[in-house]
Amino acid sequence: MSDFRYRAFISYSHLDKSWAGWLHRALETYAIPKRLVGMQTPAGIVPRRWAPIFRDSDELASAGDLGRQVNEALAQSDCLIVVCSPEAARSRWVNEEVLAFKRLGRSDRIFCLIVAGEPNASLLPGREAEECFASALRHRLAADGALSSDTVEPMAADVRPGRDTRANAKYKLIAGMLDIGFDALKRRELQRRTRRAAMLAAVALCVMAVTTVLAIVAFIARHEAVVASHAAERRQKQAEDLVSFMLGDLNDKLAQASRLDIMESVDDQAMAYFQSQPISDVTDQALVQRAVALAKIGSVRLDQGRLALAMDAFQASLALTSRLAAEAPTDIARQLAHADTWSYIGMIGWRLGKLDDAERSFASGQMILQRAAARAPGDARVAFQRITFNNNIGHVMEARGHLEEAARQYQDMLALAQRMATAEPGNVDWPTAIGEASNNLGRLALLHGDLANAVAQYVAAETIQAGLAASHPKDASRRDDLLIVHGILGRTQALAGDVQAGMDRLQRAVDMAVQLKTLDPGNTDYQEHQALYAIQLGRLHRLTGDMVNAAKLARDALVIFESLARHDADNAVWQREYAEALMEQSAQSCASGDNDAARRQATSALHLLAPLFKQQPDDRATLLAIATARLSLAAVSADTNAAGTLRDDALASLQSAHSGQGDPRLLALQVMALLSLQRKDEAVPVIKRLWTSGYRDPALLQALRREQIDYPQNVTFQRELLAATGGHAELAGREIARSANDE
Repeated sequence: MSDFRYRAFISYSHLDKSWAGWLHRALETYAIPKRLVGMQTPAGIVPRRWAPIFRDSDELASAGDLGRQVNEALAQSDCLIVVCSPEAARSRWVNEEVLAFKRLGRSDRIFCLIVAGEPNASLLPGREAEECFASALRHRLAADGALSSDTVEPMAADVRPGRDTRANAKYKLIAGMLDIGFDALKRRELQRRTRRAAMLAAVALCVMAVTTVLAIVAFIARHEAVVASHAAERRQKQAEDLVSFMLGDLNDKLAQASRLDIMESVDDQAMAYFQSQPISDVTDQALVQRAVALAKIGSVRLDQGRLALAMDAFQASLALTSRLAAEAPTDIARQLAHADTWSYIGMIGWRLGKLDDAERSFASGQMILQRAAARAPGDARVAFQRITFNNNIGHVMEARGHLEEAARQYQDMLALAQRMATAEPGNVDWPTAIGEASNNLGRLALLHGDLANAVAQYVAAETIQAGLAASHPKDASRRDDLLIVHGILGRTQALAGDVQAGMDRLQRAVDMAVQLKTLDPGNTDYQEHQALYAIQLGRLHRLTGDMVNAAKLARDALVIFESLARHDADNAVWQREYAEALMEQSAQSCASGDNDAARRQATSALHLLAPLFKQQPDDRATLLAIATARLSLAAVSADTNAAGTLRDDALASLQSAHSGQGDPRLLALQVMALLSLQRKDEAVPVIKRLWTSGYRDPALLQALRREQIDYPQNVTFQRELLAATGGHAELAGREIARSANDE
């Protein structure tokens, strides 16, 4: 084994890139049990580690052969590992790599990892497309170097559902390559894990201490003229590698052990180390590694809702990606990393309500992508980034009230995702993007007063997300995406009159968020989603007379929002949602006859919303929230003049909206303001518009009943809703039947 430069060569289809990446990391980072190291086997002496591994990170060029680099790597590799799937079986390059390796006389050193498909399905009539073994794997090599008709069954680990776990698959491959028994390797591994489990937390703390020492040593080495430059570079690389371990495998293990406290300490130590290092005297590879590590730190901070600390990490990463991208303008990977960092920085600006900063950041990233797309028009990585920027820029345009520009971004996002889904049907990124685009377009449809289209878009998004969650049951992010669309669709169903269906979906969203929060208590997204949909569900319980459940949901949500507000007082979205929770609590206090409490709660909500509205007057959620807060406070105010002023202010802000004037939520609040100001004649035409749109939120219905204003079912709208959703919206069918019975 020592005669080869590489322990193994990984051959794979680019559609199986994630599996190849996992396998590469799993093999290179695996430390062979000490009691096996040095043992003589038919394959040679057992080494300490099974590294390095060769994996071509880019797609092969469309040349007539494999290329010099790949052929050299194959010749210098002890083993060949093939990631097997239907895509790999159809890949010309995978087949060529296997054939080239066999021609080197090492057919017995080929190992397989089955990730999809069925072995030897090409022999089964009607199932040929499921074949996962390339032709060169299934046939022996003839004396002339061509494939013969004789078949052979390659040695394979199998990670398909119900087969090997990832860990067992890794052990099988390593045992095969070392030519030792699988049971012997597994037994040694279990013994080692048992010994190391109790030492994990102590090791983490020791690693932090060693990293600090190495950082100091590297710093001194660079500034001591008497120390050789090569020694300094070696020490620095050791420190970089150790930090990468801390942010990679160690973080993963600590997360599994729920040691978030040590994880935070590890990340803080790594961040301090990177900030202390210059960027002028290191290799490009080290800079790339550092930029990736800083971006990972930023992502962790973002998930924790620590926006300022996340921004620090992304700004540090940006300094590196900017330099790397400028030095290699044709390197697509570097350009994408640079654009991705701008995307994260823009996202933080958007969450802080700094729309100018967010728009500038997204524009910077989009310009980088446009140049990358011109150089690599068919690159799926570029397409995915373009979709991300369409989504983000659309959100900023929405918040500014530029709905036509937002619609253009979302439509471009949808069209590109649909094209990519056709080109790469097995890539789950594309249906995910289609679902997000449908969700965005549904929101715009609601702003334009097209309630039927809004529900149809949300139903389409839910269908996609439900499929993705079902096919990836262990992926928490898929369940989070699904619960969001459950909540949005449920809320919209209630606006269209099907309150029970809306409550059912909102309850589902709350339950899923609670489950996710239990798995990862430090994830602020899960906390926010539980509280947000609990408030919306509690509102419907209150409006349908269930004050007990309404009060419990409001209490639970307020505890979460108070914690989030303390966690980061600059997060504009959390501040607005906290105010919405206070308004719901105020409405419940009013319904219970406690006007003093209702006034305090509505006043607190208004204090939170006033600066947000000043900062983002065109953001629809903020506009609706502050108008609701003013009307709520007016309803319980003891001062008639003050109440009138609050109602006038609410009406003026609603009527001054320069976009989305057809939004039925906006119109409904205008009706409530006009009726409370005794201006019924002005409210009547607005009520007619709401009836035409199909809007039947229970709060509006209660207000109209108090004023004895007739507001019958709109059967025409319900039929339009049923047609728009293709028969998938249960509310449409129930409402049509209910209306027919009434008639």
